[in-house]
Amino acid sequence: MLKGFFLLVLRSSPEENEVPQIPPEVSDQAGMNDFTQAVISAFALIARLDPELSGIVGLSLRVSLTASVIALLIGAPFGAFLAVSRFRGRQAVIVVTNAFLGLPPVVAGLGVFLLLSRSGPLGSAGLLFTPTAMVIAQAILATPIVVALVHRPASLLWAEYADLARIDGLSTLRSIGLMFSLGHGSILTAFLAAFGRAIAEVGAIIIVGGNIAGFTRTMTTAIALETSKGDLALALGLGLILLTLSILVSTVALVFVGRAAAK
Repeated sequence: MLKGFFLLVLRSSPEENEVPQIPPEVSDQAGMNDFTQAVISAFALIARLDPELSGIVGLSLRVSLTASVIALLIGAPFGAFLAVSRFRGRQAVIVVTNAFLGLPPVVAGLGVFLLLSRSGPLGSAGLLFTPTAMVIAQAILATPIVVALVHRPASLLWAEYADLARIDGLSTLRSIGLMFSLGHGSILTAFLAAFGRAIAEVGAIIIVGGNIAGFTRTMTTAIALETSKGDLALALGLGLILLTLSILVSTVALVFVGRAAAK
């Protein structure tokens, strides 16, 4: 009797055993509202210069600009040297340098991590998980770009002015200076390209920097973290700033390349 009664109740009340379904249009509307709110909040963070956002942007600019300057100071002379000099193994050096253009950031980060870890050769310096370690990693990634972007224009200039330089008896060092003077547009382009690579990097710096809030958290690492946490407002705000910087760098590089070509 009881079994029949319960079966009768279950059959007569199917709606009590069904999981309520949310209409698709309601779910889509909620998602759209969340996205719109995130965009509005992102612009609000930028407009009021949110301290957390400003700190992250400031650290990113300091680290990437420092790494780009280091890459320029190392890569530009080396690229010009490869253009004006001839020595055994020169082509092999050029091939290796070009190969480093495709160096995976995580591999560069791993290499710097091993160097700076406690058991590494530079572990006593205590640089791991600091902005300095991030600068080193970004400089390693940006230097091959500078070398390549300086070497190619310098090679073309050297083919045109090599005989004149030899007649004047210019040394290798003075020849490099001549290439810099004639190809200053390529120097700036190389710097901007290095900065673009550095500012957008995430894999290496998250390994050697640790993404520590207020200390080693940059725009790219913060975007990855905040997106995983669901804080889309901060992630979008940082993303908009990063996109603006990328467009600005590309525009400036294009302008200078156009001016150099016109001359």
